[in-house]
Amino acid sequence: MAHHELNSTPPPALGSVLEFMRELWLMEHQLASVSKRMQADLGVTGLQRLVIRVIGKFPGLSAGDLSSILYTHPSTLSGVLRRLEAANAIHRDTHPRDKRRVQLSLTAKGRKLDSLQEGTVEACVRRVLESVPPARINNVGAVLRLLSAELAKGFQLKSGARVAAEVRRRTGRQRV
Repeated sequence: MAHHELNSTPPPALGSVLEFMRELWLMEHQLASVSKRMQADLGVTGLQRLVIRVIGKFPGLSAGDLSSILYTHPSTLSGVLRRLEAANAIHRDTHPRDKRRVQLSLTAKGRKLDSLQEGTVEACVRRVLESVPPARINNVGAVLRLLSAELAKGFQLKSGARVAAEVRRRTGRQRV
């Protein structure tokens, strides 16, 4: 339940940008809460179950392809895969034609987790998407993709600016 639903006083008006950011942070908090509950109830987090669902849809997928599908850095994904393998939910097999590549597949436990319908982030998303017209879903998706791209671009610019400032600081050189 959202904080503003618990409190009888309406939240202050913040303007469209801060209102949108507040909703994003609330959603992030709720995702983390549901993920933590999934860990306790099902033995996997929301991200781990998403990984299981994707591997279930594409058996034999490589870790690199999985990383691309999920927009996740390979180093982040390697920890998730390691935990899923330790929990006996996935199995890594050597690719039959390229011994350097690994293929991911679900174990019996992984297939059971893949088939869950309730008590997951996915179930919450499914309920909401079933109640919203497709055009609105497409609009929200487009806004989220634009925001993700802008955040990535802004981070790259900031990172580049920080690197340039550090180089100038270390070398004592000013910008030409």
